[in-house]
Amino acid sequence: MHIMEGFLPPLWCLIYYIICIPFIVYGIMQIRKVTAETDEAMPMLALSGAFMFILSSLKMPSVTGSCSHPCGNGFGAVFFGPAVVGVLSVIVLVFQAVILAHGGITTLGANVLSMGIIGPLCGYAVWLGLRKLNVNDEIAMFFTAFVADLMTYVVTAIELSLAFPKPDFFTALVTFLGIFAVTQIPLAIAEGILTMVIYRFIKQQKPDILVKLRVISKEEAGVN
Repeated sequence: MHIMEGFLPPLWCLIYYIICIPFIVYGIMQIRKVTAETDEAMPMLALSGAFMFILSSLKMPSVTGSCSHPCGNGFGAVFFGPAVVGVLSVIVLVFQAVILAHGGITTLGANVLSMGIIGPLCGYAVWLGLRKLNVNDEIAMFFTAFVADLMTYVVTAIELSLAFPKPDFFTALVTFLGIFAVTQIPLAIAEGILTMVIYRFIKQQKPDILVKLRVISKEEAGVN
């Protein structure tokens, strides 16, 4: 998903930076709020960021100037909401661009928009929708991670198609989506399963954290 350094025209790089700024500012405000309210929030923030960093570093070549990999962005969205994941994604993407040459600084805005904002936002919407329908929380977590991953790549395909609309935007979009789908659908399924397993482990070992972060109710967690 990470669009590599130099693969977007300067104007598009600037546009994506401008779009991301208000989301990141709001995310910082949310982090201050949740860490002030809950002592356990900081370790879970660190875990969410580490999970995203590790998964999104497992890259494989896909489209020229881009790549396929898991994203790890649905996990944190469930615990803290999509705005916080936007802030975590900035940290993750900057480290990857500087240390791993994965992504880039000029394309940071585009990558944050896809992996840190719209992907988690879509995943979180799925989580809320499934929970309102009384779907089991572990199943809901699977679909949250699955959708967040796929929508990250849908947005990346849109970004690349806007920058390189050859012969036109819709033809380019279909081409990019088709190439990404070969690797990304299996990766999204695998990410959904892994995220669900980790969530289940946390629920079994520290259910009170999920209650304090308002992820599940006391009844579901089995705590008094």
